[in-house]
Amino acid sequence: MNVILRFVAALVVCAGLLASSAASAQTVDTILFNGKILTVDKDFSTQQALAIGNGRVLASGTSAAMKKLASSKAKLIDLGGRTVIPGLTDGHIHGIRAALTFGNEVNWIGVPTLKEALEKIRQAAQSQKSGSWIVVADGWTEEQFEEKRRPTVAEVTAVAPDNPVYIQHLYDWLLLTPKGMAALNIRDDADVAPGGKLERDASNNPTGVINGNGNALGKIFDKLPKPTLDDQVDGSRKFFREMNSLGITGIVDGGGVSMYPASYQALFKLWRDRQLTVRVAYHLCAPTPGSELADLKNLTQLLPPAFGDDMLHFNGPGEILIWADWTDGDITPDGKARLYDLLRWAAGKGYTIQLHWNPERTVHDLLDVIEAVNDEYPVRNLRWAILHLYGASEDSLKRMKLLGLIWGVQDGLYFGGERLQREVGTEAALQLPRIASAFRLGLTVAGGTDAHRVSSYNPFVALQWYLDGTTIGGVQTRADAEAPSRQQALEMYTRNTAFAANEDDRRGTLEPGKFADLAVLSADYLTAPVKEIGKIKSVLTMVGGKVVYASQPFSKLAPGN
Repeated sequence: MNVILRFVAALVVCAGLLASSAASAQTVDTILFNGKILTVDKDFSTQQALAIGNGRVLASGTSAAMKKLASSKAKLIDLGGRTVIPGLTDGHIHGIRAALTFGNEVNWIGVPTLKEALEKIRQAAQSQKSGSWIVVADGWTEEQFEEKRRPTVAEVTAVAPDNPVYIQHLYDWLLLTPKGMAALNIRDDADVAPGGKLERDASNNPTGVINGNGNALGKIFDKLPKPTLDDQVDGSRKFFREMNSLGITGIVDGGGVSMYPASYQALFKLWRDRQLTVRVAYHLCAPTPGSELADLKNLTQLLPPAFGDDMLHFNGPGEILIWADWTDGDITPDGKARLYDLLRWAAGKGYTIQLHWNPERTVHDLLDVIEAVNDEYPVRNLRWAILHLYGASEDSLKRMKLLGLIWGVQDGLYFGGERLQREVGTEAALQLPRIASAFRLGLTVAGGTDAHRVSSYNPFVALQWYLDGTTIGGVQTRADAEAPSRQQALEMYTRNTAFAANEDDRRGTLEPGKFADLAVLSADYLTAPVKEIGKIKSVLTMVGGKVVYASQPFSKLAPGN
């Protein structure tokens, strides 16, 4: 036994020497040392230091060993014992859309009281021109407010009497002040059809609240004045920097409602100007209901799989493939046939897809379609992902595993767990979503937020929810038995989302040869109390070894300094 142990130890030493030798043969321009570096490799190993050169990880090991690799001009960064993780990748977010208006919207994400939320509206009204729109379209819910209620039209009008105001709550309803209703010329249900319905008071007058699904609310949002291209570029730059401050170095963008070819121009400009600070893998939705396959065939003629570079690439169609069945109703026979045609085409082209699907009651129809496609074009290696599906049964997860599908689980129930309890019952909700079961079955589970209309874009809020199943309102709706471990949750946001982006060979872990995309954290993710994980931020974020965000104690390293 001692001989075997000595042999294993010798192999480990040799591997370390080989890695160090390889690193020394290349120019090491940055050393991070005196830290707790979670490499998220297959052994989830922890190292003290990291050697970086030409934008990639060259070696990891002890602080002393890595310092020996430094060139005379290398930058040495003392981590002060802080935890370092691979840069986080949001596996499903509507970040391109969120970025377009980020500089022009009022943000209610995380605001604890309705009083403070209304004060934000008041401040916007005081700072903006009379008659200009005030928009709240981000991920908030009344459950986050101490008052546990939504604002009234009268309250909003009182704090912004001279401005039209638009406030959207997830994909359930929106509120327009009287000036907003007049500006959009909304008087009757026909003005918000199909899918929308005006709320009316006792005298049958519209209150300003419009109930509807995502498609209906998206069409109303599209009527709002659009920022100029310069404003969109500025908003995109600010949004991606905001993501960097939370340790995000990559996103998989799901396209979605209100996304048209023109919606991508600000992103493309940042990319052309080499100003992107997150790696973007983007999906395309067909813009016109009823002609989805024809539209996607046309849009992708010059977009083969993985077309792009290390900062921006086309990742395939999705998340909305067939608009008629996107609203979570029962899929129609015609919808099922059209979905088969589209998926068969995507498989034949070798495209990765993201597929929005919520109800467990109908997911068997979707899996039937994918299995039929798989009989002709094997899909196992295409990295197709089913998104949401919070109620997935173990049988459905097993079918997904056999097909090699990814399960994209966002933190939507952090905002909607109480609703799930009302829909399925408190006991049934304790098992949902079955993340631990999915890991046990061997599925690839990818993390994300689905931000920003329906949730916050903060990855640490999502990580906290994965671990404790507790909503923004403080209700634990999911039992601990279906919680992933801290290691698994971090894998969901690093190696698994890099896999979903078709870039796991280049990023997602801090292993030699991969991009030096990383975040130095304000607190130790592995040991911080679970309730405190949502408060973690990055104090130093690198993309390809380049600092894209820095705060104290690393402020001197911030871009521009």
